[in-house]
Amino acid sequence: MEYEAVIGLEVHAELLTESKVFCGCSAKFGAPPNQNTCPVCLAMPGSLPVVNRRAVEFAIRAGLAAGCTIANSSRWARKNYFYPDLPKGYQISQYELPICLGGHIDIETNGTARHVRLTRIHMEEDTGKNIHDAHGDASLVDFNRCGVPLLEIVSEPDIRSAAEAGAYLRKLRAILQYLEICDGNMEEGSFRCDANVSIRPRGAQQLGTKVEIKNMNSFRNVERAIDHELKRQAEVLDDGGHLVQETRLWDPDREVTRSMRSKEFAHDYRYFPEPDLLPLVVSDEWIEAVRRALPELPDARRQRFAQEYGLPEYDADVLTVRKDVADYYEAAVRCHRNPKAISNWVMGEVLRIIRERKLDNALVIHDWPVPPERLAALVELLDSGEISGKIAKTVFEEMVSTGKTPIDIVAEQGLTQISDASAIVAAIDQIIAANAAKVAEYRSGKEKLFGFFVGQVMKATQGKANPQKLNELLKAKLNG
Repeated sequence: MEYEAVIGLEVHAELLTESKVFCGCSAKFGAPPNQNTCPVCLAMPGSLPVVNRRAVEFAIRAGLAAGCTIANSSRWARKNYFYPDLPKGYQISQYELPICLGGHIDIETNGTARHVRLTRIHMEEDTGKNIHDAHGDASLVDFNRCGVPLLEIVSEPDIRSAAEAGAYLRKLRAILQYLEICDGNMEEGSFRCDANVSIRPRGAQQLGTKVEIKNMNSFRNVERAIDHELKRQAEVLDDGGHLVQETRLWDPDREVTRSMRSKEFAHDYRYFPEPDLLPLVVSDEWIEAVRRALPELPDARRQRFAQEYGLPEYDADVLTVRKDVADYYEAAVRCHRNPKAISNWVMGEVLRIIRERKLDNALVIHDWPVPPERLAALVELLDSGEISGKIAKTVFEEMVSTGKTPIDIVAEQGLTQISDASAIVAAIDQIIAANAAKVAEYRSGKEKLFGFFVGQVMKATQGKANPQKLNELLKAKLNG
């Protein structure tokens, strides 16, 4: 039987507010356990929630960026269930009347575009964090995360492969990062994904049995977990078995999913309106004010980079995945307008150093290894012929390690390119005289030896010979 994958994703994104969604405790990650807590987020008797206006604004930003309809009136709900990391015994969320409805995320994989519809974006509070086996058999709970504002972004089942799921998540994270409302750090849990996966015979309209997968903390794990689950479900059906609606955990070490519990239905949570909070009212004026303040988003910036700077689609895509990288690139181009050359350096050497130093784990790269104006100055030296491409890489490494400007490094180390024809000819004559046998071989038809002579001249000039002039003069000498 040939099957079709049907995948929907539920993403939880922690918002970058200073305080929690219903109290004044810090929402910052990494504090000692249970330090950022108060009677409200610990559900002490008599404590009452107060809505964080900034969190609501961030939800509006996300909804507008995804093309959602923003509700003028939405309602808070209690989602009732028991778990040790939930001190209230319920989670304040939104159910029947969310703040954002509809919308979409457009993706592309292997040249194929897909329009992934969104069901909704709603607000809720995060739970605490269980820490198992911390001291032998003990399980501990850290409530610092309890009450941190979340967006739950729910897609329709429009995704058809693990690769499309990965593309959707990368695109969604980029949008949230451009909006500066979520840092997208999957390792720290500020960007989390649950996948609803099913299969059906290709061409069928009826949906198959849905299985939810949890515990995926990277894009790679999401893709591997979905691929495994699709194969598992196909094997069950091909063997004459039947699938059950359940929640399964991804085990990244064994690369398998394993059953956790039967899947809950909405009525299992006994949703009802939160009695301690009034309906959330958002005026048209507020929505329009947020709309006017929206930044340029990844798709628009990618298209502009291709048009304004004449960049290939690949370059424009790489440079605009992160807002800070796009900002860095444009700052460099403003200092020396050679868009393609600067693109090559950013995508190659600059991003390589950033990955090696693990600077790209933060939402914004502050400690750039080479400031954009100095990268532009290096490209300008290369374009003017003062240094060769090989020397430029040496200068770049020195810029990274010392923080000096490219002009100072070239001057201090005498790295200026040799463009004087007489100096290059003198080096060529020396190499030809020392390799008479190879000269004879070259002239007898072994033209591949040309590279040997180029290398020898470069070695004699310490890599400073102008490559174009060297090639011209060397050919004239060897063919003369």
